Amino acid sequence: MHIIKKILDFFYPLFSNFLNREVYHYLACGTINTLSDWFLYFIIYNYIVAKQMIDLGFVVISAPIASLIIVTPITFTIGFLLSKYITFNGSTVQVHRQLYRYALILIANFFISYFCMKFFCEVCGFWATPSKMITTIFTTIFSYLSQKYYSFRIKS
Repeated sequence: MHIIKKILDFFYPLFSNFLNREVYHYLACGTINTLSDWFLYFIIYNYIVAKQMIDLGFVVISAPIASLIIVTPITFTIGFLLSKYITFNGSTVQVHRQLYRYALILIANFFISYFCMKFFCEVCGFWATPSKMITTIFTTIFSYLSQKYYSFRIKS
């Protein structure tokens, strides 16, 4: 994490005129996590799930939703670590409480993603990967606000 922070801080002067350091770190870490999410989602959807319905015996899950379910724990871990150790490293909230709150936000984001993916893929007929990218806009805004003011808030 220290290396990532040093790299990000090296480039911060390019953005310092219009972003404070916390927002810059959030956007940079969010970009890392988002690109990881999109890349993993593309690989999982196209090559692991192979665009096929997943029949679990008691329920059939569509390929876009199955891919979302698989990629979520991976990006949860990446996102939490980046948020904890780079973006909101001044937080005094206990780690177990941060993790719990971050998980609650992840659950909310999962449902936002689920309903957006259902809407974009099944109602609008968009392809899965671009739908995932559009969905990211909604989850990013929600995540930043809820992490800043809930998960990692700095007590005054």
